[in-house]
Amino acid sequence: MEHGHHHPKSSQVKGNKVLFSIILNLILTVAQLIGGIVSGSLALISDTLHNFSDVVSLSISYIANKLIRKEASYKRTFGYKRAEIMAAFINSATIVIVAIYLIYEAIHRFIEPQEIGSDIVIWMALLGIFVDGFSMLLLKKDSDKNMNMKSAYLHMLSDLASSVAVLIGGLLMKFYEIWWIDGVLTLIIAFYLIRVGYLLLKKSFNVLMLFTPDEVRVEEITKKVNALPGIKSIHHIHIWQLNEDEVHLEAHLEFNKNVKISEFDRLLLDLEELLLYDFGINHITIQPEFQREESSKDIIVQD
Repeated sequence: MEHGHHHPKSSQVKGNKVLFSIILNLILTVAQLIGGIVSGSLALISDTLHNFSDVVSLSISYIANKLIRKEASYKRTFGYKRAEIMAAFINSATIVIVAIYLIYEAIHRFIEPQEIGSDIVIWMALLGIFVDGFSMLLLKKDSDKNMNMKSAYLHMLSDLASSVAVLIGGLLMKFYEIWWIDGVLTLIIAFYLIRVGYLLLKKSFNVLMLFTPDEVRVEEITKKVNALPGIKSIHHIHIWQLNEDEVHLEAHLEFNKNVKISEFDRLLLDLEELLLYDFGINHITIQPEFQREESSKDIIVQD
C-alpha cells in the first residue's frame, strides 16, 4: 500500500476575530433583551433570540477553530480536522430552525398586531446594525475560504438583515402606525435564511457522510488513470473530503506487468500530479495489484 499527498495551504483562521464578535454580540443580546422587555416589542425580543443564536454559533465556530489546531495522536489519527465541518453543520441547522421560528412569529404578528414603544426599537435596531455589520467585516475574508466561517458569516448577515427589518418596521410604526409591516419583512428574511441555511447544511452533511465532492467525476478519473502507461485498471475507488483543505482518494491499481518498486514510485508521482491538477485530489492511498484474480474489479465497492 503506497501513500502520497500534497500539503495544501491551510484555511485556518484567526480566532481573535471570532472572539471579538462573540463579545460584541453578547453585549447586543443583553441590550436588546432589556429594550424588548421595556418597549413591549415582540419583534425586538425575537431579534434578541436571533442574536443569542449568533452568540452560540460564533462560540461553536471559535471552539472548532481551536480544536483543529491540536495535533493528531494514536487515538485521534486525524486530529480534530473535522471540527469545523461539524460546526458548519450545527450552525447551518440552527439557521434553518431560527428561520422557522421567525415565520411562526411573523404569522402571530399578523393575527395579533400590537402597538409598541417604537423609539426603543429603532435605537436597538441601529445598535444591532452596527454590531452585526462590524462582525461581518471581521469574518468576510475568512468566510470565502472556510466553511465554518461561512456559516458564522451567514449568521451575521441574517442578523443584520433582521435588524434592518426591525428598524424599518420601527420607523413605519412610529410615523405611520403600520403595525403589520414587521411581519412582512420577517417572512422575507426567514425564507431567505431557509434557502442559504439549507445549502450550507447540505454541503456540510455531504462532507460528514464521506460523499464524493460534487466537482469530482469518478468516471473521468478512471478514464484518465487507465490511460496512463503501464496501468491496466483502477478500481475499488473511494473519494471523500476530509475538511476544507483535503480531498482523499484510495483505490486499487492493477498493472500490466510485475513492476519494481522504483517503477511504481515513478508512476505514483504521475498519478499524484494528474489527480491534483485535474481533480483537486491532494491525498491518495494506492494498493498495487498484478494478476490478482480474486480481487474485485468493480470501480466502486462497498466494504
